[in-house]
Amino acid sequence: MSQKIAVVGSGLIGQNWSMIFASRGYKVSVFDVDQGQITRAEKNISVTLTQYEKDGFLRGEIPAAEQTKLVTFTSSLQDCLSGAIYVQECVPENLELKKKVFAQIDELIDGETLVASSSSCLPSSAFTESLKNRHNMLVAHPINPPYFVPLVELVPAPWTKQEVIAKVRELMEKVGQSPITLRRESLGFALNRIQYAAINECWNMYQSGLLSAEDIDKVCYDGLGPRYAFIGPLQTMHLNADGIVDYCKRYADGAYNVQKETFKPIPVQYDVETAEKIQAEYNASIPLDKIPEKRKWRDARLANLAKMKNHLEKDS
Repeated sequence: MSQKIAVVGSGLIGQNWSMIFASRGYKVSVFDVDQGQITRAEKNISVTLTQYEKDGFLRGEIPAAEQTKLVTFTSSLQDCLSGAIYVQECVPENLELKKKVFAQIDELIDGETLVASSSSCLPSSAFTESLKNRHNMLVAHPINPPYFVPLVELVPAPWTKQEVIAKVRELMEKVGQSPITLRRESLGFALNRIQYAAINECWNMYQSGLLSAEDIDKVCYDGLGPRYAFIGPLQTMHLNADGIVDYCKRYADGAYNVQKETFKPIPVQYDVETAEKIQAEYNASIPLDKIPEKRKWRDARLANLAKMKNHLEKDS
């Protein structure tokens, strides 16, 4: 494709977005104010794409060398945005910084350019309200690492045009991501609301002495995780009975009674005392100095899972 996409911020999320867009042939211009960061990001993208090609994880049909050439870097925001059909902002999660960056973007784009923030919790209404192009702005929140975890949460502000949401969703699908569209802004968006509810219950079980940290994690990666890698909780209910209505008739009372007995309606604060106990359990298997190594292990597993799911979808 000859179309250009701008990525504002060259950290890990910005690098992931750049590789995703390049995998489908878009020309990507990456902006950063830090020349040293630009140099690191440029090298990392080249090395990463080459390694992904070697390992069979490279996305798209374009060779790694050609994808790398599609990604260019600049310390000029104007040059980055010039001619771009879409902008993906990837600066740190700081409200004042996002206000500043979006104001600068707003001054340099025309009324046709679509702009999305990678914000993980800040709604776009918090930093776009006073901007002239606010109707073209929204949140497109990726899940880390975006290259292998395809979900993108699209969260419009009250003034975001419906056609803008539709166009961004179409773009996300075109580059191989899996977008969901929230109908309105909601604190925590969708994934974090579900994730925090799960962590809340895990914290409760650990604090009460019901399970060890290892066994709580095992419930997820050897229990819920394999199932949820292909179907979600509502579809699970639908398939575990003769439809979800039948499931509710059979199991709703039991589920309600379990939660009535065990659920704490007030969210649990993740306290340091409990965290220290959990960390003590992990010190043997994942000491702090081994966390970077374990992250690489995690990302490799996610890469293999993504590869397997892609093969299964093609064969189905």
